[in-house]
Amino acid sequence: MESGNRFYSCDEFKLDNKWLIDAKHLFVGPRIGEGAHAKVYEGKYKNQTVAIKIVHRGETPEEIAKREARFAREVAMLSRVQHKNLVKFMGACKEPVMVIVTELLSGGTLRKYLLNMRPRCLETHVVIGFARDIARGMECLHTHGIIHRDLKPENLLLTADHKTVKLADFGLAREESVTEMMTAETGTYRWMAPELYSTVTLRQGEKKHYNHKVDAYSFAIVLWELIHNKLPFEGMSNLQAAYAAAFKNVRPSAENLPEELAIILTSCWKEDPNDRPNFSLIIEMLLNFLAAIAPPKPAIPHRIFTSENNFLAPESPGTSSLMAVRDDAVETPKATLENQPKGLFFCFNQCY
Repeated sequence: MESGNRFYSCDEFKLDNKWLIDAKHLFVGPRIGEGAHAKVYEGKYKNQTVAIKIVHRGETPEEIAKREARFAREVAMLSRVQHKNLVKFMGACKEPVMVIVTELLSGGTLRKYLLNMRPRCLETHVVIGFARDIARGMECLHTHGIIHRDLKPENLLLTADHKTVKLADFGLAREESVTEMMTAETGTYRWMAPELYSTVTLRQGEKKHYNHKVDAYSFAIVLWELIHNKLPFEGMSNLQAAYAAAFKNVRPSAENLPEELAIILTSCWKEDPNDRPNFSLIIEMLLNFLAAIAPPKPAIPHRIFTSENNFLAPESPGTSSLMAVRDDAVETPKATLENQPKGLFFCFNQCY
């Protein structure tokens, strides 16, 4: 591949063949999300409903090289980890554009879910259930030496029944090593750990020492938001929130909370990263708190009989649909999707 004055060989931009998807089997439908470097669409892969993330390649040779490397890194990490609280990776393709295909979760983002509930708050057991899902997904990533670095409600997705949270978007994830100095290409300031920036106007590309404990800080801010259903550092801009957290050690209020819950928050957002708990301990703390607030369960008979001889088996839950519910679009009729031209290529004039 040629870009500007530099040539990028296949070896520089390699994907494991087992994860490569043939674009001929992809159908791109309506757009369901957009970020700075990519757009996400509802689509089909071999008749399975999926989420299709199309990554912008960039304009300059430097942009192209950076985004290709980021794309390859995200695919490599997605293919390495499998967990019920991480979005399921289906595959990727590099041509004609860079595409990442994952399962489609129809419950939407945690951000949208919370906004739709305001001014109401989640029940405590729901808060802890969501927090436990997030912590378990993060524990899996950290076990594999991966730091997410962009943990926030926009990157947390809900299943159709709104009972399970899964982590998504590994675009800023990094592999952790003891000696590595990582770049300051980071997520949203409001949720970022203070050690990710030394000044509010941190130069892009500047090197910083930090480790996986940055995710514990972000988790605490997300947990506070789950509890209160308010934007953390409300009334401040993102940069103001960053300055207050980094240089004045300001944190959201943990007052008027049960002591055990306040301890989880305050320990996770401590200024010294070494004093923050890892996610195995966070999960244990959440489970202990959940056990403390859970009402005693009624005794359940071993068997339920409808008559003297007929056993009534407990009903099993059904499988939720994966079709997405979109914020800004009318549901696309199934017939319309099926009658569209097949393949990835037809939509590019509309997408870009």
